[in-house]
Amino acid sequence: MAMDAGEIERLIQEGIPDATVKITDLRGDGDHYAALVESPAFEGLPRVKQHQMVYEALKGKVGDDLHALALQTSVPKS
Repeated sequence: MAMDAGEIERLIQEGIPDATVKITDLRGDGDHYAALVESPAFEGLPRVKQHQMVYEALKGKVGDDLHALALQTSVPKS
């Protein structure tokens, strides 16, 4: 079952309320997305922890409803 880009964005923003999220459908099939997530909450955290926060916000949908997600996280530049 494919997932809508808007749903992915909504879930991430619910889980990380101060995040800026940009979702790109990589193949146009609703199964392969790239996500750029920027949040002050990532400050001081290693990349793996930042990614865990995003996956947690997606509530286990990666690998199930969402087949593939190329994830990039960062802290906003001042």
